[in-house]
Amino acid sequence: MIEEGNTSFLFGGNAPYVEEQYEAYLTDPSSVSEPWRDYFNALQRAPAVDGSNAGDVAHAPVLSRFLALAKQSGARAGGASNGPKTVRKQLAVQAMILAYRMVGTRNANLDPLRWTPALPVPDLSPAFYGLTASDMKATFDVSGTGFAADELPLDALVDALKDTYCGTLGAEYMYLTDPHQRDWWQTRLESTRAKATLDDGDKRHILEQLTAAEGLEKYLHARYVGQKRFSLEGGESLIVMLDELIGYGATRGVKTSVLGMAHRGRLNVMVNIVGKSPAALFDEFEGKTANLLPAGDVKYHKGHTGMRQTPSGPVEVTIAFNPSHLEIVNPVVQGIARGRAEALGLPDSAVLPVEIHGDSSISGQGVVMETMNMSGTRAYGTGGTIHIVVNNQVGFTTSDPRDTRSSFYCTDIAKMIEAPVLHVNGDDPEAVIAATRLAIDFRATFHKSVVIELLCFRRHGHQEQDTPNITQPLMYRSIAGHPGVRALYAAKLVDEKLVTAEDVEHYTRAYRDRLEHAEPADDASADAAFAMKKTAAAVPQVSMDDLQALARRITEVPAGFTLHPLVEKVVAARREMAEGKRALDWGMAEHLAFASLLSSGTSVRLSGQDSERGTFSHRHAVFHDQQRVARGQGVHVPLAGVTANGAKLSIANSILSEAAVLAFEYGYSLVRKDSLVLWEAQFGDFANGAQVVIDNFLSAGAVKWGQHSGVTLLLPHGQEGQGSEHASARLERYLQLCAEHNLRVVQPTTPAQIFHLLREQATGKDRVPLVVMTPKSLLRHPEATSSLDMLVHGKFEAVLTEPRTAEQAARVERLILATGKVYYELLARRKALGKDDIALMRVEQLYPFPAQQIAAELARYPHLTEVVWCQEESRNQGAWTFVVEKLWELVKTPATLRYVGPPENASTAPGYPSMHVERQRQFLAAALES
Repeated sequence: MIEEGNTSFLFGGNAPYVEEQYEAYLTDPSSVSEPWRDYFNALQRAPAVDGSNAGDVAHAPVLSRFLALAKQSGARAGGASNGPKTVRKQLAVQAMILAYRMVGTRNANLDPLRWTPALPVPDLSPAFYGLTASDMKATFDVSGTGFAADELPLDALVDALKDTYCGTLGAEYMYLTDPHQRDWWQTRLESTRAKATLDDGDKRHILEQLTAAEGLEKYLHARYVGQKRFSLEGGESLIVMLDELIGYGATRGVKTSVLGMAHRGRLNVMVNIVGKSPAALFDEFEGKTANLLPAGDVKYHKGHTGMRQTPSGPVEVTIAFNPSHLEIVNPVVQGIARGRAEALGLPDSAVLPVEIHGDSSISGQGVVMETMNMSGTRAYGTGGTIHIVVNNQVGFTTSDPRDTRSSFYCTDIAKMIEAPVLHVNGDDPEAVIAATRLAIDFRATFHKSVVIELLCFRRHGHQEQDTPNITQPLMYRSIAGHPGVRALYAAKLVDEKLVTAEDVEHYTRAYRDRLEHAEPADDASADAAFAMKKTAAAVPQVSMDDLQALARRITEVPAGFTLHPLVEKVVAARREMAEGKRALDWGMAEHLAFASLLSSGTSVRLSGQDSERGTFSHRHAVFHDQQRVARGQGVHVPLAGVTANGAKLSIANSILSEAAVLAFEYGYSLVRKDSLVLWEAQFGDFANGAQVVIDNFLSAGAVKWGQHSGVTLLLPHGQEGQGSEHASARLERYLQLCAEHNLRVVQPTTPAQIFHLLREQATGKDRVPLVVMTPKSLLRHPEATSSLDMLVHGKFEAVLTEPRTAEQAARVERLILATGKVYYELLARRKALGKDDIALMRVEQLYPFPAQQIAAELARYPHLTEVVWCQEESRNQGAWTFVVEKLWELVKTPATLRYVGPPENASTAPGYPSMHVERQRQFLAAALES
């Protein structure tokens, strides 16, 4: 029981009794008295004194906390206490502190327009916790906070909390599960009241940056009346933020910054941040650069690379090229950043990816989630990204969040990766600096991403020809009366007597003079960031001895390593292939291609949703010990043992994404031109999910932007009777994109062909993206094999023909052209029929189309009367519509050209196996028997 003479239940000598009461409470809350029940209920809900999580705590922490509160309470009361009432007030104060940390930003001064009233947040009122006016001068313990004092009067504490969490900078971080990260934010914010320490020079520099941002927009508006530029006006503080990201980032070891953004404010960023010549921009407005690339692009889609000087040294700054697909550039930026770090031999932290989002697109575009999901993975991590949301509060044409998202903040998606979020008022550039420094420091400390939401407005609507007040009359009435952040900040500095009105005018005039007297642009080559072509010499042919030595090394298994029986069977077969006792299959030829490249110094990076094993269990590039299943244990990568001369191997199972992963590999391939970079779809039709990347980057990146990628797509393709999904990689879509030698599209049918193809792609000059229709059933087809000699002495052949003497060729009346596995079905059917007068030819490369090779083959048959194109895809799909006109030019009378294959179909394949079998039987008969 409670000791007499010490009636406060907080007295330390009553600890055993408290513990007894707590144990009873845990068993049955109704078994203790109401004051104790209220106390323990509050204890469960309130934050701990030390800032750690409360709730569901053991006896010892409760007792320790109880004693600490007793000591604090007793000290304040001179040894006396009002008992549970005092404790409840202290706990109420702690609960209020917690509320400010969690939702204080909802009462922050964030909107420059102030055109919508803030929603009340009852949790931030002392009265919500039963604290009254009489308590405001009472002193409470705040030793677990980041505030300087151990105790504060309640009114001073409320003021400190408002300054910290409800000013022009609001922070969300309490959802972070790591207590060290939460403590970091708590200390950094509360110790500074969320303010940056700035000297007079810093403030003048901010004014210079705002002047440049506003000055460029006004100059362009006057000089190029009515032309679209997607102005930054209303969001000029973005330039201040990016300038600080680069400058302050350099003090934390950042050597390279890679920016990705859509078109809003892009021209401003390129000139004032990345360093593009104003004259080069003016030339684009005036149409003087139309002859530089085959297609080119609008000026607000272009990229640029520059070198920015900072007090901590030069920093390379790149803004990535981006089409009008908003957030699709995000994973491209990640790929460039990772590739750049590897190419320069820098740690991830030295290369800073910066993604600049729109308020509606960050919550509306799925690729944002996909890219964030990659951020913590081994194959795609970049040491943390700074996400900047330029929230001009209008989205495209609507400003009502009910129409643009289901979350409270547009940035709530970042909580999925526990990225802290800072919300900052764009009218307070000093708060922008504070947010930027906090973000850089957190990334440097924890190697994690941070999101900064810059709340601003859009002065001219979606673009300069828009009339936004049609749909937003109230907002644009408010915007019309807004002087702009430059004017506001200039007035502030004049009031502080840091500058005079004459100084402000001088800044404006000096920047305008710079634009008026911009030196003529050199050329547009600097716009093509990382656009140089590969010039490395081809790897020499592999000798038989070297190839067999590599084959033996990649089939070695460490002593005591237990393979799965199925994998052991594959490895045993590969050992026989290494000795020439068994013909090579697809998986072994692919492995030997990788091994020969790695051993000669060429890096290989392969990613996809099941790339380590292979969707069809053909690859097995990573062995898993069946006896050691602990995470990260018992893994062996045979190919890693053959790397030499600095080559790097990366074979990774990707996240379940197509768009983000392929875009990442595209960005990576722009930088790592010394590598073979491959993306493998789990099934070929999965590439549909990356169509934006294929259409805008792979297909058109070179002709629009001068960006050359050698990325390789491996797309499993073939009619196997398994239904419409996963049957077709949509070959026709890639062929439709082909022009100006922008892609290479192939469908190899032998292991030797894939061996030579991959080596060509890795070592050839002036590469383009390679699209490979890879097989499924042919992975183990007894006819689809090659010898070691074919790897040593052969090369990739665009067409594969049959060896026939002149006499045999003279008997041929029908020549069937096919691509892919249907060749083997035609071969088997012809053999069964004994049709010696029918010749078969495989078209292994569809683009660039091998017209000369096909013409030469046609000329071999003097009595040819019929040329047949046979495919297993429906007539409106596959290669037929692409090849028909080309073949008409090659087929000479009296020979005729006809199509044989399934008729047009809305689906890529039948849904029933029996229907598939009958369809195959019919067109094979039509090809060989009619």
